[in-house]
Amino acid sequence: MTQQRCASYYTASIVQESDYPRLEGEHRVDVAIVGGGFTGVATAVELAERGYRVAIVEANRIGWGASGRNGGQVTGSLSGQDAMTRQMRHTLGDDAEAFVWNLRWRGHRIIKQRVEKYAIPCDLKHGHLQAAYKPSHIKALRQDFEASQRHAIGEHVHWLDAKAVRDVVGTELYHGAIRNDYNMHLHPLNLCLGEARAATSLGALIFEHSPVVDIEHGDTPVVVGEHGRVTADSVILAGNAYHRLERKQLKGKLFPASLGIVTTAPLSPEQVQSIDPEDLAVYDTRFVLDYYRLTADKRLLFGGGANYSGRDSQDIASELRPRLEHTFPQLKGVAIDFQWQGMAGIVINRIPQLGKLSDNVYYAQGYSGHGIATSHIVGEIMANAVSGTLEEFDAFANVRHIRIPLDDRLGNALLAAGMWYYQLLEKLK
Repeated sequence: MTQQRCASYYTASIVQESDYPRLEGEHRVDVAIVGGGFTGVATAVELAERGYRVAIVEANRIGWGASGRNGGQVTGSLSGQDAMTRQMRHTLGDDAEAFVWNLRWRGHRIIKQRVEKYAIPCDLKHGHLQAAYKPSHIKALRQDFEASQRHAIGEHVHWLDAKAVRDVVGTELYHGAIRNDYNMHLHPLNLCLGEARAATSLGALIFEHSPVVDIEHGDTPVVVGEHGRVTADSVILAGNAYHRLERKQLKGKLFPASLGIVTTAPLSPEQVQSIDPEDLAVYDTRFVLDYYRLTADKRLLFGGGANYSGRDSQDIASELRPRLEHTFPQLKGVAIDFQWQGMAGIVINRIPQLGKLSDNVYYAQGYSGHGIATSHIVGEIMANAVSGTLEEFDAFANVRHIRIPLDDRLGNALLAAGMWYYQLLEKLK
C-alpha cells in the first residue's frame, strides 16, 4: 500500500510535484533502480547522462522518504571519517586519507553543477557554521579547521571565536565555530524532484506508487512489482532505511532512526536579524546535535535529537520547542506551523554501505544522517561501478561492517542503548 507525502514545510512549498505512472506490464532497461530518493535519483542522472537506459521504481513518490524530509544542509561531514580512512587503507593504501578527505567535498560540486545545468529551483545558498557546544569541544574542532587549511577548501573556511560567533548567530550557547562558506543549504525535496525531472529529460523511466515485492537474480535480474516487471542488466537497491528487500543478506546491517524537524511561522525582519542575519545554516558539535537554518520565506527550520527506537515520535513540536527556545530565547512562544519526521539509516561504524548481493545486483545505503552530499557521491560511484570502473566501489565494499544478529526491534534497542552511553560520556566531559 502506497502512502501520501508527510505534511511538512517541504511538501507545502513544492515547486513542481511529481506525477509519474505506476509500474505496469513488462519493461527492459540497462539499469533498474529501486528507490526514488537521492541515491536512486542521483545515480539515475549519472547513468542517463552516460547514455544508459534507466528505470527508477519507487513505492510512494519521488523524495517521499528522508531525502524529502531532512534538514537541508549540504556539509563536508562524513560520519565515521577516521574509521573509514583506516578501513580503506586495505584497498587504497596510502591514498586512503586523500580519498576520504576529497569525499567530504565532492558531493557539493556534483549538486552545484547539477542545479546549474538543469536549472533546478531549490533555494541553494552558501554558508554554514559548525559550532562548539562545550569548551571541551574546541580542541577537536580546531584540529578540523587546521586540517582544512592544508587543502584547497581552506580558502572558504574560517575560525570564529565565541564573540565572533555571537556576531553571526543570535545565541549565547557556543564557544567557537568553524565557518565554511563552501558548505550549502537548500530545499532537499525540490532538489530531488528537480533531479528526477532531469533524469526523465535524458530518457529515464520513473514509476511511482509501485512497491517492489521481489528481486529475481540471474543473468538479467528482474525487479518485480505488484503490477509489472522491469528486466535489466543491473539492479541497484537504493531504499536506505525504508526498504525491506533482500533481508537475508542485509538484515542487521542498518537501523532506522527517527529524526524530527519543526518549522516556525515566518519571522519578522527584526527576528531574522536577531537570530541569523547572514542566513547561515548551523549545527553543533554534540554526538546527538541540533541543526537549523532559515527557509527562503524566513521561517526557522529546526531539527534536533534522534529517536533510535525505530518508531516515530508522537509529538515532535513538544520535543523540539524547548531546544529551539533554549537556543533562541528571543523566539519564546513563536508559532510552529509544521512538524514532521523521517527515518535516517544508521550504520554502527558510520561508514556508508555499498556492496553486491549477486554479480549484477548492487545496494547502497547507510549515511547516518549525512545523506544529501554523500548520496550524490555514492550516485557517481554506483554509476562508475555499473560502467565497469570498480576501484571506488570496492573501497567501500571491502569495508568490514558490524552485523547485529537480532531482529530489527532488538537491534534498534541495542543501538539506542549505545547512543545513550555515548551521550552520557559526552555530558561528563
